[in-house]
Amino acid sequence: MPKAIWILVIGMTINVTGASFLWPLNTIYISQELGQSLTVAGSVLMVNAAAGITGNLIGGKLFDRIGGYKTIITGVSITMASAFSLAALHHSFTAYVVLLIGLGFGAGMMVPCMYAFAGAVWPEGGRRPFNAMYVAQNVGVAAGAAIGGLLASVRFDLVFLGNGLMYLSFFILAFFFFKNLQAEGNRASTSNIFEQTQKIENQKRFQSLLLLCAGFLVCWIAYTQWASTISVHTQNLGIPLSYYSLLWTINGSMIIFFQPVIKFFIQRWVHSLKSQIYVGLSIFMVSYLILAQAEVFTAFVAAMIILTIGEMFVWPAVPTIAHQLAPQGKAGFYQGIVNSIGTGGRLIGPFFGGIMADVFGMAALFYVLAGMFSISFVMTKIFDRGVPHLQFTRTAKEKSVS
Repeated sequence: MPKAIWILVIGMTINVTGASFLWPLNTIYISQELGQSLTVAGSVLMVNAAAGITGNLIGGKLFDRIGGYKTIITGVSITMASAFSLAALHHSFTAYVVLLIGLGFGAGMMVPCMYAFAGAVWPEGGRRPFNAMYVAQNVGVAAGAAIGGLLASVRFDLVFLGNGLMYLSFFILAFFFFKNLQAEGNRASTSNIFEQTQKIENQKRFQSLLLLCAGFLVCWIAYTQWASTISVHTQNLGIPLSYYSLLWTINGSMIIFFQPVIKFFIQRWVHSLKSQIYVGLSIFMVSYLILAQAEVFTAFVAAMIILTIGEMFVWPAVPTIAHQLAPQGKAGFYQGIVNSIGTGGRLIGPFFGGIMADVFGMAALFYVLAGMFSISFVMTKIFDRGVPHLQFTRTAKEKSVS
């Protein structure tokens, strides 16, 4: 990989590690330390997610307007200020809510810029720069959650301080090293298209993105059940909480160490981006059909292993397609939409799953989710009909020959 991608990977890892110090512990802190109900805690997290969606969209737009460097510095400054303020004011519920909004908004601004930068500095890399960012995110989640839990066991306020220090580290890295990436961001934002034919083309590209994201949203609604309804379901089955946590250890470890296997599979058999999504969706369906019958821990392990294989195909492919769909000067905006869809799925998923589980039961929820992937299949099938010349069903080698 180019040096610029390694810089972005390091930055993404530091950034997500800092964010992951706090997010697994938010509900515990709000309910146990601040004395609020679980309903209130859930509402606070929804507001935090909504701030993240807003940050995704504004950050992506700013990438195209003022460049990625200034946008990332602005986002990390907001996040860093919120984190250090939270370290001092975390005993106040009102301050906690306001500062969580700041954290969500600032962090949301940065992520689409990182993805847009990755595509800009390695345009010939295909899905590889986006896959690198995806792996970096998962390394950050695993490291941050583990370190955050360790700090919380010593003293809870250390979590907030550690959160701020990680964002400070990211600020230093971005300030000194991301400026060299600015030229690519500027080149991506200098073209203003006025021709009517180009406007029509851009509208078709945007419609294609929305269709793709509709299917992506379904994936995220299903995926978030693992962090919401499934955690409760395992407890009701008498599976220890430590065993449930092990499922996420398996997930993170596979994402890191199974990359060579996925790379071999893609190079050998699943060449095009659309076929990668089809394979991933099929694997997702199998995972949720297993969950519908799962009553012992080994069944949940099998479902998680299968789910993780599926996400390694789908998650990097979607931002890769978004990058290829984006007209000049819209790369950040398109990545902002993709990231906001993921955040929106994390916001809607627990609510949808909770209602389905309460009314119809867990097995029915999993069957419905497995069926809902058919929506994603349809969206993947039709999203590029308005832009057939982009040829998402063909391999990079075939495109270079034609």
